[in-house]
Amino acid sequence: MVKEKVIEILAQYKDCSPEEIDVAKSFEELKLDSLDTVEIVMNLEEAFEIELKITEDLKTVQDVIDAISKLV
Repeated sequence: MVKEKVIEILAQYKDCSPEEIDVAKSFEELKLDSLDTVEIVMNLEEAFEIELKITEDLKTVQDVIDAISKLV
């Protein structure tokens, strides 16, 4: 469920289909800058009702999925 929701939110933000989101890619590879990342994290926090700290450890989509999974 976490993976699907994260991918759904990213796909909505990038205006693409969920199938186009590769969880192994970094935000940079997905052409998302730091402002985009902050906005996405805010959306994820709201969707999962959590507080997610933005750190350098969160480089890929999978890193974010793993971090959220630990909090929910």
